[in-house]
Amino acid sequence: MEHIEFSHTSVLLWECIAALDIRDGFTYVDCTTGGGGHSLEIAKRLGPNSRLICLDRDTEALAAAKERLSAYLDKVTFVHTNFENIGRVLDELQIANLGGVLADLGCSSHQFDTPERGFSYMFDAPLDMRMDASEDADGITAYDVVNTYSVADLRRIFFDYGEEKFSSQIARAIETRRQETPIKTTHELVDVIKSAIPAAARKNGPHPAKRVFQAIRIEVNHELDSIPCVIRDSSARLAQSGKLVIISFHSLEDRLVKNTYAELAQGCTCPRDFPVCICGKKPTLTIETRKPILPSEEELEINPRSRSAKLRVASKND
Repeated sequence: MEHIEFSHTSVLLWECIAALDIRDGFTYVDCTTGGGGHSLEIAKRLGPNSRLICLDRDTEALAAAKERLSAYLDKVTFVHTNFENIGRVLDELQIANLGGVLADLGCSSHQFDTPERGFSYMFDAPLDMRMDASEDADGITAYDVVNTYSVADLRRIFFDYGEEKFSSQIARAIETRRQETPIKTTHELVDVIKSAIPAAARKNGPHPAKRVFQAIRIEVNHELDSIPCVIRDSSARLAQSGKLVIISFHSLEDRLVKNTYAELAQGCTCPRDFPVCICGKKPTLTIETRKPILPSEEELEINPRSRSAKLRVASKND
């Protein structure tokens, strides 16, 4: 088997393992397997009657994970799919004893560090940004977003998904440039973004293209749409005391995780002035992290990319 180089440092690894509270007789799911760092530590702790399901929409990630978990293949099932399909996967595999679900949202270091994938503004590459870059993958690319979306839609995704305050100026600059010639590469897009941002604003803070690239990546991969779906479908199938363990990397993701947990932990949705509950909804989850778990100073020194990570944990009500 050809060796696959897949560089990714697992974020909040030991905190995730502790939160999952792995028990024999249960099945666990790593929704975002990546290079298999979290999955490997889960697999090491599986009892004789336990199982691990590894999901990822990146075929390179799954291939690397299979290699990394080669000693545990009798207990691991790999599925090439978007994690938003977790409910369907669990139903097809007839999993009735789901003990925990882990999701590490966003991109892997490998995706950012592979120039030809087009995720990073640091490398010049074709505008792609698809997490699933397999030949049979459906969907749009970053090129499609940049060159075919209306100015209004570009402005919306830059502001909503990237929280970019110069979203209008950048959208108009893209429209002006693409009327002359299509914007084909990451560095061509970076140049357009820089031209639209005042020089004073470019001197401080993150790279001027960071927020726009984040926004386009989220749009291409429909990242935010999947989060509530994964939480609801997982919570509906968790065994009693089963765990939901989710790492987010920016405020939009974290807000969705926090709010969806809160919704499922609330139960009754009747107006407060109703004398009795008529909706019949019961709390599904118990939130175990009122405040998110953050990386330690030691982890930040080893892996600076973990700086924005936030871990939230919930468990299935008994």
